[in-house]
Amino acid sequence: MSMEEILVVDDEAPIRMALKAAFRKEGIDIAEAADGVQALEMLKREKYQLIILDVMMPRKGGYEVLQELRASGNNTPVLMLSGKDDEMNQVLGLGFGADSYLTKPFHTSVLVQTAKALIRRSQIYSKNSSSELRVGPFRLDLRKLECYKDGKPLTFTGRELNLFRFLLENPGQVFSKEQLYRQIWNDAVVDDNTITVYVKRIRAKIETDPKNPEYLKTVRGIGYIMDV
Repeated sequence: MSMEEILVVDDEAPIRMALKAAFRKEGIDIAEAADGVQALEMLKREKYQLIILDVMMPRKGGYEVLQELRASGNNTPVLMLSGKDDEMNQVLGLGFGADSYLTKPFHTSVLVQTAKALIRRSQIYSKNSSSELRVGPFRLDLRKLECYKDGKPLTFTGRELNLFRFLLENPGQVFSKEQLYRQIWNDAVVDDNTITVYVKRIRAKIETDPKNPEYLKTVRGIGYIMDV
């Protein structure tokens, strides 16, 4: 990945230092802000590929920053960090316009991969028109809801299309069965077998050899990733 600059907003200096070191290994520059007020001032002067935003901070918290950011028309991807792991706080952050959410403590490697996936997704949308999504050999007409691989049509059911579109919009990001089920089925009671069945159906339609998938891959012990 080429040099990208990410703004890390967190009042805990050790976390900022750890993230700076982790992203530096990936060739990504980091700008730092210790609270929401400082972050908003920096955002008036500079543009960033991604904002990593802590929820609980002095002077101005992450939710306030996020609301002001979106109200001003700034659509920079935002990854929220919080020590609160209850579902309502995640829903609140996503409702305010966050693109993803991680709870503390987190594995640095997971955060880095999530951040890189958000940057990739943002770049994909900036290159595509509002009515079309192109990722690898796939093209999705967002108006007609028609899918193609190398120009050849793919036929999906409604639920298959929703799952395929979500994975296509988040290339390079690993999702657990639970995350996918809640995202697509919007149900708190997770049915692992349902995800397995739908992944198998999608592979049968997009892969040359469904038993050895090139695109929709299994990450053992975690979930699935769209590798394009």
